[in-house]
Amino acid sequence: MTAFAKTRLRLFSQAISRRAALAGLLAAGVALVSIAGPSPSFAEDKKSIKVGIISGEDEDVWRVVTEQAAKNGLTIETVVFNDYTQPNEALERGEIDANAFQHQPYLDNQIKTQGYHIVSVGYTGVWPIGLYSKKFTKIADLPEGAVIGVPNDPSNEGRALRVLQNEGVIKLKDGTGILATIADIAENPKKVNIKELDAGVVGRAIEDLDAAVVNTDWALKSGLSPENRIAQEPVADNPYRNFIAVKAGSENEQWVKALVASYQNEAVKAEFDRVYKGTGISAY
Repeated sequence: MTAFAKTRLRLFSQAISRRAALAGLLAAGVALVSIAGPSPSFAEDKKSIKVGIISGEDEDVWRVVTEQAAKNGLTIETVVFNDYTQPNEALERGEIDANAFQHQPYLDNQIKTQGYHIVSVGYTGVWPIGLYSKKFTKIADLPEGAVIGVPNDPSNEGRALRVLQNEGVIKLKDGTGILATIADIAENPKKVNIKELDAGVVGRAIEDLDAAVVNTDWALKSGLSPENRIAQEPVADNPYRNFIAVKAGSENEQWVKALVASYQNEAVKAEFDRVYKGTGISAY
């Protein structure tokens, strides 16, 4: 064989080898896709989930929710938190699958400030916020310069200030939205001193205050009773209904529907009424 023929044979062999190698890589890629399985949209629906809740009375309610879910083949593990900021952080990070503790104005503010991707999927209850006092039995008795505590998170502070406005204690600027702050107070005829405190602290500080606007769940935790309540927001058309929330994109999953159904039933409502003694109202 001439040198020229040998060279052509070598080049032809190399080309065949390259084609074989490429075919092998393509075959391996197909095999890897097959091993990886179907895309997430075809993944098996969840049968076990973690739900974030706030410590206290709601733990009793969720024990019944868990029992109801088990009957439908869904296992719920509750993850208990002690403040309002942690459940959304945990949900956004994927550490839990759902949470149940907040209303829409609070979530809207969290989305605006934190960039969360969280949506409501089913209502639970509403707790009308109230003005409490251990020193006075009616609004008219509040003295000039009275010290009144309010929650300091944006949505609940605006809610608290509206309670005070409804009772004639203050007047907010025209056009003020639900996220009002003390900077939005236009009139303060009694020159009340409004102290902004953490939602979990304001009720416990009642002994050092003349009055305090307290979320009902925190009022119970703080040992306040309906007898201490001297004013309350209206219940009709209340925008502050609490709900179960999940990450955006999960709202149509079957496990989400099962979770909501496990809450919205008569067995859970009976436990809800027992635990909250009328201070909270089922909202579904």
